[in-house]
Amino acid sequence: MEYSSLVEARYSVRKFRGDPVDAALLGEILRAARLAPTAVNKQPFRILVIQSPEGMEALKQCTPYTFGAPMALVVCENKEEAWVRPQDGANGGIVDASIVGTHILLAVHNVGLGSTWVGYFDPALLSKTFALPPHIQPVAIFPIGHPAEDAKPAGFHAKRRPLEELVVHEHF
Repeated sequence: MEYSSLVEARYSVRKFRGDPVDAALLGEILRAARLAPTAVNKQPFRILVIQSPEGMEALKQCTPYTFGAPMALVVCENKEEAWVRPQDGANGGIVDASIVGTHILLAVHNVGLGSTWVGYFDPALLSKTFALPPHIQPVAIFPIGHPAEDAKPAGFHAKRRPLEELVVHEHF
């Protein structure tokens, strides 16, 4: 799909059919995630793939927002591998993981599936439930599947602020 069409057509899917995601489609999504740009190309992220019914049930204990999806990806930052800005010690892992998440959202739509970015979850419980080591921190959850027949964008989806409110030009 052409990029402009892709970003205009993608929306947050919050209702899924229950049928599984084809392994080839998942492979395309994961390849797109792997290509995401990261600071100094350190690639300080890990992706937890949850596909089993048991795994999805366990995920429901960590967030109420799985929307009936048959699977989910959890994008995590690896705090030990992330680039650190020398001026203030800011760790770039969350930014890098967020770029990966954006690649996932676009790739999911591009292969004909749906997803949404879920930031509402209990990170400590998710880490414990899925035995993540302390340096691997969950950043976002992406339920993935075939959109339900009646899935549609949220009412506020198309509402966009004018560029004049969002863009500031330099003033010297």
